[in-house]
Amino acid sequence: MPSSLKDALSEPYWLTQAGAPAPAAPLDGTDTADLVVVGAGYSGLWTALMAKERDPGRDVVVIEAGTAGWAASGRNGGFCSASLTHGYANGVSRFPSEMPVLERLGRENLDEIASTVDRYGIECDFSRTGELSVATAEWQLREMRAELRPGFELLDREQVRAEVNSPTYVGGVWDRDGCAMIDPARLVWGLREACLSLGVRFYEQSPVERLAVHGAGMRLHTWRGRLSAEKVALATGAHGKLLRRLGHFVVPVYDYALMTAPLTPAQLASIGWCNRQGIGDSANQFHYYRLSADNRILWGGYDAVYYNGGRIDPSHDQREATFATLASHFYETFPQLAEVPFTHKWGGVIDTCSRFSSFFGTSHGGRVAYAVGYTGLGVGATRFGANVMLDLLTGAPTERTSLKMVRSKPIPFPPEPVRSGVIQLTRWSIAQADRNAGRRNVWLRTLDKVGLGFDS
Repeated sequence: MPSSLKDALSEPYWLTQAGAPAPAAPLDGTDTADLVVVGAGYSGLWTALMAKERDPGRDVVVIEAGTAGWAASGRNGGFCSASLTHGYANGVSRFPSEMPVLERLGRENLDEIASTVDRYGIECDFSRTGELSVATAEWQLREMRAELRPGFELLDREQVRAEVNSPTYVGGVWDRDGCAMIDPARLVWGLREACLSLGVRFYEQSPVERLAVHGAGMRLHTWRGRLSAEKVALATGAHGKLLRRLGHFVVPVYDYALMTAPLTPAQLASIGWCNRQGIGDSANQFHYYRLSADNRILWGGYDAVYYNGGRIDPSHDQREATFATLASHFYETFPQLAEVPFTHKWGGVIDTCSRFSSFFGTSHGGRVAYAVGYTGLGVGATRFGANVMLDLLTGAPTERTSLKMVRSKPIPFPPEPVRSGVIQLTRWSIAQADRNAGRRNVWLRTLDKVGLGFDS
């Protein structure tokens, strides 16, 4: 283990902060509600909050297997993007005719997140700094130039290094308004408090084991109780097992991150970063990084891992080989920070699908709605998905439910063990493309042709 990691705590930095709310009591016995939301991450909390905003008299219950935000919502990098499609390139390759609408809805969604944070006084360090995409190789810069869109600022080598000083940068593109930085855990805790203020009720430490039709509604079973409702919204991400059909479309992929000690003023000055943008490099195996409120650097990404068989296991949250790789890449990017150690290291599971952006649907005669498959860009997009679920549960058509993105499904994954073989071959091919100036091999070109291309 590198010396810079020897004292790092094996837990998500965000969730170790002071201020976490005391968990709600588990479900014990029977209860009823108009709407039950399964999952207290971003997706579930946005659903519950907006359900009460739409209809203050609606009885809404959130039931959570662990505690609010313990999974992906408390472990991510805090990039709250306007994109609903996991980036423009991914969206335009799948929904070209809808992209103007999806881009508008995404910007409106980000504006509404900002308004909600302000309205409820959520102290989550929301800062609309934008995002800087950096090129670390000439082939990446060529692609940036070719794909530059109006409103985005192309930076040459000197300009991008004036923003953030790394010897690895050869250029970049700055989206000044399309992304905000947030503290992930504090956004969860603030949304939870906002829900409580409107009368949403919570049960935590209550894994739902079974979902069944009950009269005109649904019944959810836990080991200690039963909860009946007219409607159910499933916001379980990669942990959802209540609808078997979703297992054909969703696979769990592990992402890993490190957090440094706070930088001194001199260390921060050595890299610049005065505008505090979120940053992502432009390789297929990409890194994402950002500054925290106390001037730590979160450094994550690159090594997205699928464990054969798709089993989710807490032991996968720690992967020393990946942490060592990430640390090495950090010091290559910022050699002037060679003395800065890491204080936290962690991983978490992401729900991904073959189109790399969320998909939606209903089951049980429209009593149940779901939104899943965000692929790691769900901090902002989950609010849109929550609105889609609420629309679907009402049954009334809306602009959102008329979208092909909402009406269609991704291509399902093959069953195991073929699934594992396909995913591992794709991961290997992506790594090869990065080592080969971005050139995609026959396998990746084949995936592109059948609509399964992966480019981020």
